[in-house]
Amino acid sequence: QVQLVESGGGLVQSGGSLRLSCALSGNIFSAYVMGWYRQAPGKERELVALIASTGSPTYAAAIKGRFTISRDAAKNSVYLDMNSLKPEDTAVYVCYARRILGSTTFWGQGAQVTVSS
Repeated sequence: QVQLVESGGGLVQSGGSLRLSCALSGNIFSAYVMGWYRQAPGKERELVALIASTGSPTYAAAIKGRFTISRDAAKNSVYLDMNSLKPEDTAVYVCYARRILGSTTFWGQGAQVTVSS
């Protein structure tokens, strides 16, 4: 059974930085596309960034140039480095894994990110 365990997040002032981490266990890390979604209060869950097993990233327009997604196969982990944070980035950030063969998806428990103005 795949498990995604997140860490990081918290409260930061506008313009600040945070790093989210997500460790995958229970299966082969390279078999998954990894990523981050977020959900703000009263809004639908939205894609933040994805990273393929090759390391190729995809970013949502709202965060492009400010956030960087990366993955470390040795640690079975994916990271989201968030810079120049804005109050509108406030949301629960959820780690995501999609198996390349079969497209089965898994979700983390979520990490709260709050950006104060």
